[in-house]
Amino acid sequence: MWFRNNSLRRLSLNPLFLFSAEFRYSFAMSPSNHEPKPLCSLVNLIDPSVNLFFDLTANQAALAVGSGEVDQIRQIDGQYAVVHQTGPLVRMARTIARPMRYYFAKIGDDPNQVTQLVVAERIDEIRDYLTQHDAAGSFDPVDTRMVPAHYLLEVNLNDPTETSIRYERFLTPKRHCLPADLDTIGETYIRQLTSELDRWLDIVEPKEPIGVMFSGGIDSGSVFLLLNHLLHKRGDSLERLHAFTLSIDGEGSDAAQSKDFLEQLNLDSVLEIVSVPLDAIDYRKAIAAVEDYKPLDIQSATVGYAVCEAIRNRYPDWRWLIDGDGGDENLKDYPIEDNRGLTIQDVLENRMLYQEGWGIDALKHSKTYSGGQSRGHARTWAPGRLFGFSGLSPYALPNVIEIAEGIPFIELTQWDHRKLYALKGEVVRRGVKAVTGFDMPVYPKRRFQHGAASTASFSKIFPALDSDYRRAFTELHA
Repeated sequence: MWFRNNSLRRLSLNPLFLFSAEFRYSFAMSPSNHEPKPLCSLVNLIDPSVNLFFDLTANQAALAVGSGEVDQIRQIDGQYAVVHQTGPLVRMARTIARPMRYYFAKIGDDPNQVTQLVVAERIDEIRDYLTQHDAAGSFDPVDTRMVPAHYLLEVNLNDPTETSIRYERFLTPKRHCLPADLDTIGETYIRQLTSELDRWLDIVEPKEPIGVMFSGGIDSGSVFLLLNHLLHKRGDSLERLHAFTLSIDGEGSDAAQSKDFLEQLNLDSVLEIVSVPLDAIDYRKAIAAVEDYKPLDIQSATVGYAVCEAIRNRYPDWRWLIDGDGGDENLKDYPIEDNRGLTIQDVLENRMLYQEGWGIDALKHSKTYSGGQSRGHARTWAPGRLFGFSGLSPYALPNVIEIAEGIPFIELTQWDHRKLYALKGEVVRRGVKAVTGFDMPVYPKRRFQHGAASTASFSKIFPALDSDYRRAFTELHA
């Protein structure tokens, strides 16, 4: 990729920039020429320290976003949320795993005049900022807006309105372009995942421990085995790697599955069962952390919250947690029958449906939350952030998603649900074998929240009605 070499030089000296409207504005309105202040100012509350850039500096990534050119943004390899301002133009871009939202704030004497564009990771950060400036009286979380993953979003501070915002996609994977050969698909997909993990290890301190949120499932299992493989290749101590598995009240199927997975490969010495009592589990804490109310995401976040809290109590200085979130979305491995009105045609014909939802122009799209995993990934990100962890979701990285979208799903499945559900295990198993030599065990699919607790405990933890989740969320901002 051309951007990876001499990235900063190319960005700063691109001759096309000299003829751009942005350059003409910045020259004509330079301080020496009495540059007028934009009608609205930017308040950037995004924490840049948790961005992960694998091949650029933070400044180079910011310049890429600031260029307004989606091909330059696409060359950023990593997990990030970036804000850049040039004159009156504020540009934002993010990957799935880092939330970023914005709000048009009216702070000042005129209650109808937008005076600040507030950008933050969370709703409560925006609310707290408004409270500090005595402007939270009319604040409604619904009025905040999530930057949709994989888009450049551009706001002109001289026209801070919804209708003036410019969106342009920076991830446009070519679909169905891989050969219909499972060995080739598996190796291509898993080699890309391995490459991303390898680059991530380059920016992790050499002796720093690495925790994998582990269930023995396909996604967490493959991530664990690839990390084990890479550490071995580097000559690093495998004792750095820990597999954390949650067990609520000593129950749940994941503990036994994780043990069986690792014992088959003679790697069980790294397994840590994290036992949490039932009375310590509270879905309302997860709703507050995630700032959402969708039942499946809140259930996942609830057990994620519990395991993150327990790990933090056990290891006060632990930093890195890595997970397999995104693997189901990439291989379209969700029960279609559980989603009323959804068809296999919808799943296979719509680009990145599970990652992004129905699209930013669709009636079903939520401006407050975006859609798909772009919305739902907070279930994984937010609990870890709350307890001070740095996280990585390698399956949700753009380079990995791009390979997954190239899989010829229609040709491989012939519109058959059962073939689709069996595909992920075959693809990942073959890829892991090709890259590491491990024969990875594959078990039936099970959601995180179902594997961490028994059926009886699950019914005690979570309400039966979807409306109960929404009610608990509403109470947070009453």
